[in-house]
Formats: sequence, structure tokens, C-alpha cells
Amino acid sequence: MEKTVAQSYTEQIQIIMPADTNGYRRLFGGRLMEWIDVVAAAVARRHSNRNVTTARVDTLEFQAPAHEGDALILAGRITHVGKTSMEVRVDTYIEELSGERKQINRAYLILVALDENERPVEVPRLRLSSYEEKVEFENGVKRREMRAKLAQIL
Repeated sequence: MEKTVAQSYTEQIQIIMPADTNGYRRLFGGRLMEWIDVVAAAVARRHSNRNVTTARVDTLEFQAPAHEGDALILAGRITHVGKTSMEVRVDTYIEELSGERKQINRAYLILVALDENERPVEVPRLRLSSYEEKVEFENGVKRREMRAKLAQIL
């Protein structure tokens, strides 16, 4: 079985409230990480039709702050699949009232699909529909190889 990237694409909207911020009224990084994990899980569940667990946050790059009252868009997509694992990219944007989006974060997470006994289970292959998806998939292969090399070193 195969699925496309579009079949599991997920967006979530958050308005940053006072409880989400620090003393400078900037978004707590940990709160954003929580929201990213939720979006990544939704993407992986949609792709695998299974419950999932986060195995790794591979990259989490804070590019700019977000402030109280900002509207955030978190957009998640599958970038690579293995036998039981899925790499998910979540991009976070501040959305201006005009609708213009400014990217503030990019994260890559690895999630694993689970069976009824909470054991890893095979996931659908990924059918790539565009040049960008193919490039992202190949980059996912490289990231996977780098993770394997790092594991050998540690």
C-alpha cells in the first residue's frame, strides 16, 4: 500500500495566549515543541492509520520569536518513511492579519507506528508526486544515514 504526502498533510492554528509566554511575552520554546509534536503525531497517524509514538526530535530550528497575540500556523507533512518509522517535517509560521506567513521554525521528527500491543508495525510506502517531495525524500535518506552513523559513534 502507498499513500501520498497530501493524504496526511496537517495544519494546526494556535493563537498565542498569556499562559504560552515568558516574562517578555514571547512564546515558550517548550510550548511550541508540544504543538509541533501534536501536529507530527497527527500526520503520522494519518499516514499509518495507527497509533504512533515519537522516537526522536531530529532537528528543531528556532529562526525567529513569536509573541503574545500572534497567530501561528503549524504545517506538517511526511518527508520519508522506513519500514515502521516516519519522518515528519513541521514548519511553523506567524500568520499576519493580511494572510502573509513568516516562517519561524522548522522541525523534523521521527515517529513509529504501533500495533495493538504497542510494538512497531509496518507503514505504507510513500508515493512522491512532485520534484520537491522527491528532493525532501532523498534528504530524508541522507538524514537517516547520518543518524545511523551517529548511533555507531555513540
